[in-house]
Amino acid sequence: MPVNLKKKRELVARILGIGANRVRFEPDKLDDIADSITREDLRSLVKRGTIWTTKVKGTSRGRAKTKQAIRKKSGLGPGSKKGKKTARTGKKSAYVTKIRSMRYHLKVMKDRNEINRQTYWLIYKKVDGGQVRSVSHLRDIVKQTKAK
Repeated sequence: MPVNLKKKRELVARILGIGANRVRFEPDKLDDIADSITREDLRSLVKRGTIWTTKVKGTSRGRAKTKQAIRKKSGLGPGSKKGKKTARTGKKSAYVTKIRSMRYHLKVMKDRNEINRQTYWLIYKKVDGGQVRSVSHLRDIVKQTKAK
């Protein structure tokens, strides 16, 4: 007559802190498992290898990842782009990159002694105030201030 080990399985699962479906019993030693009553008995059976656990089965993301990679690739060419440049990046991030590049160029000019400290701060404030459109515009302003 087969032994009902459902409660033993649940108890082992509670001891090990896992789900009952992950608990496995060795088929040859089902009588030993049936005889064990206390938690300590079950722990010793786990130590001996009569009772063991299986790994957690996860959902494979392999197919999903390849599909996503294909989707990402398609439609990124210049023919598929619509709207302004800032429609894809965002106005603030575009502004930040532009300002950083202009400040960097100013710093380089100052380090090379192309402009003095007063001119540097004069143009720096113009950059902050939004009077300078781009790096090329910045160079034009520097040329104009030198000519004066």
